[in-house]
Amino acid sequence: MNDLKHPKLIARFKAYSGIFWEENRQFFLLLFCIVFFKSAIADLSSISGASMLPTLLDGDKVWVNKLAYDIKIPFTEVSLASVSDPERGDIVIIDSKMAHKRLVKRIVGIPGDTIYMQNNALVINGKAANYEVVSRKDNSLIILEELPGKSHQARLSSSFSSRTNRSYGPAEVPEDQYFVLGDNRDNSADSRTYSFVSREEIIGRSNSVVFSLDSDNSFFPRTERFLAELDKDDL
Repeated sequence: MNDLKHPKLIARFKAYSGIFWEENRQFFLLLFCIVFFKSAIADLSSISGASMLPTLLDGDKVWVNKLAYDIKIPFTEVSLASVSDPERGDIVIIDSKMAHKRLVKRIVGIPGDTIYMQNNALVINGKAANYEVVSRKDNSLIILEELPGKSHQARLSSSFSSRTNRSYGPAEVPEDQYFVLGDNRDNSADSRTYSFVSREEIIGRSNSVVFSLDSDNSFFPRTERFLAELDKDDL
């Protein structure tokens, strides 16, 4: 009797599986397309913390262009082709092996650059960056930092307790690696902490905020930041 029941159970299972697939195949195909898109083409990344103030706020969701630099095999980090090289000033999303988490930082040094910092003043290849004070507020200073070819806002703290990481180098950026900083210079774990970032760790580039939720205001939407473009002051 058991020998007779076994084929019947298999046949019944196959029949139910076929019906289940027929009724739900559009859902699974859509789910696969979404996962494929997020893995290989574009994704959203959440901003948690204050390391990229004033450019990015805690609660921002930023657009991640995964085709900005490389075309990779979906669901892997294997590059099929190079699209372009990361540039100085780009805001990048990093799958950091040293930090064991995803980071969002700004590229300051590209391969071959010599980076030197003295009291938060950047010197790249022997040329000092230009600075302009934008505003002063809450024991902090918002500045416009002009890198070669680009400019962006950065935040400095006036607190003496935040000045332990203000100097660095000089150090040359190795081949296929990048020197990254947070825009909130006195409150960011970046290349000063984790050293250089390899190109293969860079997931993609972000140029805009998709939407934003204010964690200090019951996660109420910051509508003024919806689809907001980043770094409008680029040179």
